[in-house]
Amino acid sequence: MRKSLLIVSLVLGLAAIAAAQNGTVLLNAAGATFPYPIYSKWFDVYHTAHPNVQINYQSIGSGGGIRQLQAGTVDFGASDGPMTDEQLGQSKFKILHFPTVLGAVVPTYNIVGVSGELNFTQKALAGIYLGTITKWDDPEIAKANAGVKLPNADIVVVHRSDGSGTTYIWTDFLAKVSEDWKKKVGNAATSVNWPAGLGGKGNEGVTGLVKQTPNSIGYIELIYAVQNNIPYGKVQNAAGNFVKADLAGVTAAAAADAKNIPEDFRVSITNAPGPKVYPISSFTWLLIPAQIQDAAKREAIKDFLKWMLVEGQKYNEGLTYAQLPKEVIARETKAISLIQ
Repeated sequence: MRKSLLIVSLVLGLAAIAAAQNGTVLLNAAGATFPYPIYSKWFDVYHTAHPNVQINYQSIGSGGGIRQLQAGTVDFGASDGPMTDEQLGQSKFKILHFPTVLGAVVPTYNIVGVSGELNFTQKALAGIYLGTITKWDDPEIAKANAGVKLPNADIVVVHRSDGSGTTYIWTDFLAKVSEDWKKKVGNAATSVNWPAGLGGKGNEGVTGLVKQTPNSIGYIELIYAVQNNIPYGKVQNAAGNFVKADLAGVTAAAAADAKNIPEDFRVSITNAPGPKVYPISSFTWLLIPAQIQDAAKREAIKDFLKWMLVEGQKYNEGLTYAQLPKEVIARETKAISLIQ
């Protein structure tokens, strides 16, 4: 881990020297993989409109982004889970959270003899990942899939092996819907001690294991599933309905709690109320220092945030991310003034 962080720091340092020589304002950032496709698009489009500002983003995972920011080796970070009170307390400077887009995590599977779209109850997903539901024809799975001939085969559980914001969202959901999960595994985290299963690195690793392993199940980001034409199932929401992840369901999750989002924007919207809500949805955040000494960098970051909240949102749906609710955009726009 130290070696990888050193390499990232060295790369960013060399880029900063080159930028200073040609008068460019270079912003270095690192963190979440979940929003990487939209961030790449935004940074390219923004640079085209503002040639003097260049944003380099290292997609190293939410945990890495937080560590880099705390260490002062990047100008801002990115995370799929809000920083905890403990993490904020350990930081040497105040850090602000700015939600950027909304996304979802979906269950994908490879079951011998089953090609249709499955329904997963909340209890079924928790039981599968706890290792207490071990067969595909378990009554908890079968009752939600009438007419589907499920095999009496062992379920092979696949999870992320690396620290991941995707895992944070998945475990946040499981902790909300299952007391057993919360007692045995704990609350949401980018890495947990999994009770069962095989580990794969990144969406690619999880998907590869699921494809190669008969009767397996895994979880991946919605954008990855859509872009790679990977089938995924419906999930039971808080209203008891089975919902397939799409932009409308993700937007509904954010809208359900929009008025209750705290001032610092650290909020979880998994298992939100509402009949059309997709329950494994989440914001993702940029983590911005409240105090930025370099005036050029400070103004560039503030201007980018303003652009992201207006022009940037127009690119979301084309990359399978939902736009922020208008109420959240209005509040974030005001919060930009907190960056000094």
